[in-house]
Amino acid sequence: MAEPELRVCLDEDDLDAALRFEARYGLTSSPKRLPMRLHYDGRGAALFGELTRQPEYYPTRCERRILDSHADAIADVLATEFGTGGFESPMGAPVSVIELGAGAAEKIRVVLDALHRDGLLASFWPFDVDAGSVRDVLAELAPAYPDARLGGIVGDFTIHLRHLPEDHHNRLVAFLGGTFGNFTGPEREQFLRDLREALHPGDWFMLGADLVKDPDTILAAYNDAAGVTAEFNRNVLHVLNHRLGADFEPEHFEHVATWDGDAQTVELRLRALKPMAVALPAIGLDVAFDTGEEIHTGISVKFRPAELEDQLRAADFRPEHRWSDPDGAFAVFLARVG
Repeated sequence: MAEPELRVCLDEDDLDAALRFEARYGLTSSPKRLPMRLHYDGRGAALFGELTRQPEYYPTRCERRILDSHADAIADVLATEFGTGGFESPMGAPVSVIELGAGAAEKIRVVLDALHRDGLLASFWPFDVDAGSVRDVLAELAPAYPDARLGGIVGDFTIHLRHLPEDHHNRLVAFLGGTFGNFTGPEREQFLRDLREALHPGDWFMLGADLVKDPDTILAAYNDAAGVTAEFNRNVLHVLNHRLGADFEPEHFEHVATWDGDAQTVELRLRALKPMAVALPAIGLDVAFDTGEEIHTGISVKFRPAELEDQLRAADFRPEHRWSDPDGAFAVFLARVG
């Protein structure tokens, strides 16, 4: 079994520099804002995992149901044509899979299993900003897929898509969990353009997306009764306290989630419950908050299927398949590179 290849596109110094820039820029903006990605240190990742198990949080549950039900069909679609110069399997074309924002690679596992059963899994590459998560996934999966090449990419998929592995098989880039909805409109357009530039005709893109539905159902997912979403949202302040020596009092910030029906977007904020003066000594910044002042901490866009497919086509992807859960709450799109 070959040793997994690890491509490191950024290190702790890069992450620290990005954190410092984003904290200074965001907390001196009007309104104040902090990007969603700052939530995901080890504590934040654990909180998000707990959030996905809350009864109100339907996206993970719905996406898993779709993938469990349709993994074999997805594998069949991916294997219908031979890759350029690749080896031929009696069952079809071998596939190299790259998962963006892989984390523990739980979401993609059922698709990997379906490809592996048919002898069609050529390689798997988790792509994540956290090097420890990438290494853990590679160590865990090595015994499960002994005939597949395993490698990992440590990087930011909004910057480092040019480092996607090149080989002689059709590639599937998977972007699951609804993370695509955390981008603004311009960010989504740029991401799709960058991804298309990194791929070749014949490659595939699999996208998990949350759909427009009853606002009460949507908002309940971001206001769970156990308060896990609220603690996850406040975790960004813990990150700044830990990494930048800040003295935020997270317990004095209220979690706020609102639905903008015109923009089809959940907006997440933290609202100050009292006047505060916060010091961030690592970046030489002092920030004042009035009672009721908010920090914008993220968005989650919900999509109408036809609109999302139009966005894919505009970036030269050809949407060919779409699977939804029985309630139509979530969908997985499979698009071919044009």
